[in-house]
Amino acid sequence: MIIYKDVISGDEVLADTFKIQEVDKVLWECDCRKYMKSTNEDFELEGANPSAEGGDEDGGEGEKVMVHDIEDQFRLVWLKTEEGLKPSKDAFKSHLKNYMKKVLGKLQETGASEATISEFKSGAPAAVKKILGNYDNYDVLMGQSMDGDAMHILIDFRDDGVTPYATLWKHGLEEMKV
Repeated sequence: MIIYKDVISGDEVLADTFKIQEVDKVLWECDCRKYMKSTNEDFELEGANPSAEGGDEDGGEGEKVMVHDIEDQFRLVWLKTEEGLKPSKDAFKSHLKNYMKKVLGKLQETGASEATISEFKSGAPAAVKKILGNYDNYDVLMGQSMDGDAMHILIDFRDDGVTPYATLWKHGLEEMKV
């Protein structure tokens, strides 16, 4: 199995278990699934006395929330401002500008081929324009380290309005075989 790590933060953000499609030579898209997941599940240690520990009578089923499989599998975190909203388009544009510089630096630092660097340099501006043009439709997630300089994973829905998919920067990922 291959796990893909963010070259900036080192967070694991994707695996080859997802069907990955290359888009415009610089982006990867992969379909996701949504499902219900229990949170805040109560559990009881063997031999513990729930009434003495302040446990409630119900046993606690836990709250159910809808999650994307990529979000759950890689512990991705929703990027939201203090107001509970995703960052403004201008703030995200600024992040992308800095992120592109960091990825280019990593490509040069790791000795990527001229063809790879050229592919990134020529494809990134059009991809940024495409992403910013669709920004209102995206949910924005980040790796579990919550490194603000690292890749932000974008979630949108296919034309069917039902199938979620994630968008990631191809050149911002490194392979790790496990």
